[in-house]
Amino acid sequence: MRILLLTDVHANLEGLEACLAAVRNPDLIVNLGDIVGYGGSPNEVSERSREVGSIFVRGNHDKACTGVSGIEEFNPIAGMAALWTRQQLTPENLEWLRALPQGPVQLESIWPADGGPLPKPTAGNGSQAATATSNPDPAAENSAGFDQLKVQCVHGSPLDEDEYIIVMRDAYEPLMHTDAAITFFGHTHIQGGFCNHGQEWETLRPLYHSKTQIESCELSVAPGTKYLINPGSVGQPRDGDWRAACALFDTVTNRITFYRVPYDVEGAQRRIHNAKLPERLANRLSEGR
Repeated sequence: MRILLLTDVHANLEGLEACLAAVRNPDLIVNLGDIVGYGGSPNEVSERSREVGSIFVRGNHDKACTGVSGIEEFNPIAGMAALWTRQQLTPENLEWLRALPQGPVQLESIWPADGGPLPKPTAGNGSQAATATSNPDPAAENSAGFDQLKVQCVHGSPLDEDEYIIVMRDAYEPLMHTDAAITFFGHTHIQGGFCNHGQEWETLRPLYHSKTQIESCELSVAPGTKYLINPGSVGQPRDGDWRAACALFDTVTNRITFYRVPYDVEGAQRRIHNAKLPERLANRLSEGR
């Protein structure tokens, strides 16, 4: 099964469409939250997300933009954007966003069984770089023992939906306390993740060769290792790369492929300007910060 992971779209329609075009025909699309907030296309992105997505978890901006939580902990720019978004959302989109589930949400029936048909999905301090590749081997066999592994989805952390996992010290407790082999998370807008195998703890960061082309970077999932994986932000990356970010998890090859995708950033900035949202929200899109 090919599972497309999206997170932190933040009402950036151009970034979302670029990621959907880059990763064709996934079997399942999972959205890790913060569908709205910051960007100028909250209704368009909500509707497109509803159209293509299968499994969702809520983000802190989804809560703030729909009144589930307040904006007291937001900075002034984020708070202003949340209030504007709440005013712009249609009643249908507002209610849909308000009803998004809190993570963790477990991915079930995603592993191939004995080479048979794929089942239908149901919701329910070292540093290591992943290896870049442009030609993954589709014939790679599923490793023994993967069929029962737990895979879960959260926005911030499996311990706290609003917690940031930025560096290894943030990842230690979630990795120690979870029974999931893979936890997909968002919230930080930083692509990569962390893993633990016995006494080994590693930070995972994709390596790319440019900041102008579509690129991918692969990570092989090892048995007996626990992972925290962030696909990166679709709509407002903060890792120094302006390109939209997403990831694909292939349960047949046991590989996670990170993507960086160029998109019409000027179009996204124009929507922010037209909405008269703070200039900083437009400028940061081209900076990747």
